[in-house]
Amino acid sequence: MQNLSIVTVLLASTVLGALAIAMGCVLGWANRIFHVDVDATVEAILNALPGANCGACGFLGCAEYAEAVAKREAAVDLCIPGGARCAEKLAEIMGVEFSEVVPYRAVVHCSACEKQRLHRSEYRGESTCVAANLVAYVQGCTYGCLGLGDCVRACPHDAIHIRDGLARVDYDRCTGCGVCVRACPRGVLSTVPFKSDSMLVVACSNQDFGPDVKAVCKVGCLGCGLCARENSLIEMHGHLPDIDYAEYDPESRIGAIAEKCPRGCLIFVGKPTTTETTEATNAGLAEDRVQYDRSCVLSPAGTEHAGG
Repeated sequence: MQNLSIVTVLLASTVLGALAIAMGCVLGWANRIFHVDVDATVEAILNALPGANCGACGFLGCAEYAEAVAKREAAVDLCIPGGARCAEKLAEIMGVEFSEVVPYRAVVHCSACEKQRLHRSEYRGESTCVAANLVAYVQGCTYGCLGLGDCVRACPHDAIHIRDGLARVDYDRCTGCGVCVRACPRGVLSTVPFKSDSMLVVACSNQDFGPDVKAVCKVGCLGCGLCARENSLIEMHGHLPDIDYAEYDPESRIGAIAEKCPRGCLIFVGKPTTTETTEATNAGLAEDRVQYDRSCVLSPAGTEHAGG
């Protein structure tokens, strides 16, 4: 009986050893047959990229973008989260000249907080913008921010928060990846080139005629066209002004037109200007509340915007 046990153990060990050798041979064969050489350039580019896989470069992810750059089918400055530092590294790897990259940041084309939106009704459905956007009469304006935070949940950098029912961008955190833009069912967000710390933007998305806008929002653009007549960098597209950021010059007086807008729809976002910081301080507000709050809170008593 003891001899039988020893034979069994030896037989099992032999079989397992043979199987291990066979599997090793198979794996070695598969490694040679299916081996894919990794391009050293692609690997170097991947190591230089932030690995966000956000798709802001126009490719499905960092790996696809790295391959395109290595094949010289894509520019080295398309990685928005990586910014200028990343572009400089990629240019060095590819042996091409590098020119300074203008960073892109997200902006919200709506400045109406809850008390400035008219004909609002109680919404009891799923607490997402995508779901609320399918329900009629959630609020009078069918173009503006719904304030349910789809952009907040989508942002990988915790750069957007909802305050007073309106999405606000934290420009100390925003990388301009564009994930929030794709998450918004109403197209309220976009990314623009920040040629300076503070950029002028159109804070409205309503495409309707002036009287219709006035009926649903206290600060919505009326499409009067005053800004376009006053400055050549602004053109009217339908009933909304559009700023030509390709020709935008921070040193020009384009910001002066913001003070003439009867509804306050042209506002500065980003790092607050000295004037805005002073106004906020005089109004007893914290400096970090200046960003995108001109229409809602830049007044001592929290009253509505003068244009409303």
